[in-house]
Formats: sequence, C-alpha cells, structure tokens
Amino acid sequence: MKCIVVAGGTGGHIYPAIAIINKIKENEPESEFLYIGTTDRMEKDIIPKLGIPYVGLEVVGLNRKNLFKNIEVFKKYKKALNDAKKEIKKFNPDVVIGVGGYITLPVLSAANSLGYKTLIHEQNSIPGLSNKMLARFANCVCVSLPNSVKLFKNKNVVYTGNPRSEEIIDVKKVSKKSLGLDSSKKLVVIVMGSLGSLTMTKKLKDLIPGFKNKDYQVVVVTGKGYIDDYKDVKLSDNVKIVPYLDNFINVMKDTDLIVSRAGASTIAEITAIGLPAILVPSPYVTHNHQYMNAKELEDLGACTIVTEEEFEKEKLIKEIDKLLNNEDKYNKMKEASKKLGVADSATRIYAEIRKLIG
Repeated sequence: MKCIVVAGGTGGHIYPAIAIINKIKENEPESEFLYIGTTDRMEKDIIPKLGIPYVGLEVVGLNRKNLFKNIEVFKKYKKALNDAKKEIKKFNPDVVIGVGGYITLPVLSAANSLGYKTLIHEQNSIPGLSNKMLARFANCVCVSLPNSVKLFKNKNVVYTGNPRSEEIIDVKKVSKKSLGLDSSKKLVVIVMGSLGSLTMTKKLKDLIPGFKNKDYQVVVVTGKGYIDDYKDVKLSDNVKIVPYLDNFINVMKDTDLIVSRAGASTIAEITAIGLPAILVPSPYVTHNHQYMNAKELEDLGACTIVTEEEFEKEKLIKEIDKLLNNEDKYNKMKEASKKLGVADSATRIYAEIRKLIG
C-alpha cells in the first residue's frame, strides 16, 4: 500500500496520524508512506525522527479577527495546493489520509482534483473547518465520538473512535509506589495541558492548601514553564508537584481520577483506560470544541464538567470528594468511560482504508 498521510499543528492531530501509520505497517509491512505537514509546526520535527519521509508546505490558518490579513492566507493556500498536486503525482498513492489541521485542506483538495481516494478522521465532537469542507468530497469520514456522525452529511461516515486509543490499551502501568506515593491510597492527577497554563496556575496555587487532610493523594503536573511559580506554595504530605511526566500514559493506568482539559487526545486517553474524569474545557479554543467534547462525555455519564470560572477551591474539591467517596457513582463513571473507548479504533480505520483501495 502507498499512503500519503496529512496532519499538522498539534499532537491531537499528529499522534492519531502516527497510530494509523503504525497500524498499516503492522498489517502491511511493505507499505510506503509520505507524510505532508507544515514547515513550521511540531510535526516537522516529530515525523522525520520516526524515519517517515516528510514534505513540509507553507500554510497558515484563517485570521478570523482581521479579514484583510486573509489575502496572504489565500496566496499561501494556492501555492500549497499546487505544490501538493506535484507531490501527489510524484508519489502516486493508493489513498490520501487527512487527520486534521489546516494543512489537510490544500492537500486533500489537490488529491480529490486529481481523482485519488481520500479518507479523513475527525478527533473532536465538533468538526474543524477543514474537515467540514473536505467531508463534501471525501470517500470516507471516520469520527472519534458517536454524536459526530450526524454532523457530517457525507454518506460514508463511520464511528471508529480515536486511533490513539488502541495504542494506549497496550501501555504498561507505572505504579503509585514507583512515584514515591502510597499504593493503598487513591490518586488524583491534575494536569492543565502538556505546557501548563498561566490562568490555571494561579487558580491551582489557591486550590492546593484545600487538599490538606484529605484521604487521597494529589499529583499536580504544572507544565515545565510554570514549576517555579509553585515555590512559595506550602505542600501537605499528600500533595506532590511535578513539572512534567514523561510516562504520563503509564501513570494514568494507576490513577483513580484525572482533572484535565478536554482536548481530543485527552478524551482518547481517558476513555481507552476507562478513567473517571473531571474535565475543565479550555475556553480559548476554536468553536469551543473542548466544551463540546466534554459535554458529550458528561451526557453519557463518563465525566463531570467544571468550567474554568468554577475552578475554585470549594467547587473542584467538592466534586473530587463527591466522586471518590461515592463508590457507586465512581464505578458507573468508570464503566461509561470504558464504553466510549474504542479498543480497536486503528484497526477499524485500517479496514475502511482497505475497503477504499479494494
């Protein structure tokens, strides 16, 4: 199989793309890949290190605040479209797979105009602008969450889950004990994105003293840029502050409750594990998609939402206590989360790719 895979901008797009590549390789080791991303985002460093041939195209997203600046956006889009056509013709793939980010729009549009088979994958509950546009002509649309199916008018929309889920299931657990924690006590992990957040750092500093004398342990992952902000915070014995966890997924497997943002990757991770969650959607994202991700989980009983405005000592700690002290509610949330995790997501996507190619 010859595949062009297109995704860029954030880990929420890039890592599902890698999971799809890995699943194809697992089934068809002789497959050839070309990854098309941007010239200036994180995929340009991640993908070549994996030994996957990479081409970067210069694109920028729409400026929704200043429409005049979009003249330059369209110029770059047109050039990216023409460059994509050249790369596609040269590689001559069996299929072109778009996994999100604005880089997908020129590349899959080029593939469609040249008559190549296309498949797109949507990670969020609410489709991004690029995927909305691409769905009109894509041969197959794969979605991560059940409610997304009805938001696409494409005839061939398939609920596959997020391909990251399948990889996470096989990850080994890192025990509480290995982190210097008490294995007999419950563990709450609080993380506001891999980079952390200035707004949430201020709120967390006020929150931490409220955990004193609780019968559970708390690990706060600050983000590397914010660890120094916690120097003046007095910690009780049951609270630990760390800048980053390299083996975060492994740690999650021995975590009892997570408090986190509601990005697509996070949703895939917690549902793959079946981890009860209190989700704090970022209000600073396009179309408020993190809230919609969290709302879909909450409606199905798989999480509790606490908004950023509500993220105060009383509200959050009250919600944590409520969950950890109510075994029935906790187990129901765990079960609901596990039901949403698609254990064979990457396999399902591979099956759809195979159907397209024939």
